[in-house]
Amino acid sequence: MSLDLSQKIYVAGHRGMVGSSIVRNLQAKGYSNILTRTHAELDLANQAAVEAFFRAEKPNQVYLAAAKVGGIHANNTFPAEFIYENLMMEANVIHQAFISGVKKLLFLGSSCIYPKLAPQPMAEDALLTGPLEPTNEPYAVAKIAGIKLCESYNRQYGASHGVDYRSVMPTNLYGPGDNYHPENSHVIPALIRRFHEAKASNSPEVVIWGGGTPRREFLYVDDMAAASIFVMNLDKAAYDEHTKPMQSHINVGFGSDITIAQLAKAVGSAVDYQGKVSFDPTKPDGAPRKWMDSGKLNSLGWNAVIGLEVGLKLAYQDFLNTHRLP
Repeated sequence: MSLDLSQKIYVAGHRGMVGSSIVRNLQAKGYSNILTRTHAELDLANQAAVEAFFRAEKPNQVYLAAAKVGGIHANNTFPAEFIYENLMMEANVIHQAFISGVKKLLFLGSSCIYPKLAPQPMAEDALLTGPLEPTNEPYAVAKIAGIKLCESYNRQYGASHGVDYRSVMPTNLYGPGDNYHPENSHVIPALIRRFHEAKASNSPEVVIWGGGTPRREFLYVDDMAAASIFVMNLDKAAYDEHTKPMQSHINVGFGSDITIAQLAKAVGSAVDYQGKVSFDPTKPDGAPRKWMDSGKLNSLGWNAVIGLEVGLKLAYQDFLNTHRLP
């Protein structure tokens, strides 16, 4: 299928880790008409503002990468903000995309949509089969709603209006543009910052939250962006063959997982921290395991290419480039 490199593509959330990577990947592929707005320019939770934006710009494609995101601490502390802001953003963008005639949209979700005790690896059909992890349930419910919004618009308007709205569910992401906040970040950027600060201060020990036994899968963000563009441009017949009208999302993972203890060792190595690493089992662990079944995407012809060792070194370099720390 030949691609129209001049079509107008709106990337919502272009300053975030995933959105900025999608923009980089689109530019590298030769797309020349990429539309972006900062939060100050366009509040996606403001229905009237989003309506005016779509009426004026009329993009051809939309990548919906905008979201309010954070780690366990942030999700526990701000549950109302996480569910409200994410619901409003996705509802406004998806509905106004439809109203303005957008035929192709890609919604980016999260692996937390799956039940806390879902069979591992988590396949797409595990959705809505059990209770969610309580610490990020509000965020997960919002992301599930985004999937169902896309499916509902496809079911009601696919045949009559040519609507083709798709969803991808990434595993844990890391890389350039990550959030390194000491309390509100995800595990890899939080560890990068902590190991860097421990190295700079010659601290003899770094204590990690939890027991170190939970297993997690990690995907470098540029792989996620490449997968997003791949899924967006998949032939509709191929996409339909591998999905169902009410189970249309596709997992995007690396293919294997590691323990938090192994991850801590790998981050320490990337940062070149020489001290001791220990664990505090009194702190929450989150889900015991989160490993995505990416077989569907692999069978469509896409696989991750950036391994954890290389990815962590690139992520640490990004941290050094963007943070004026010791």
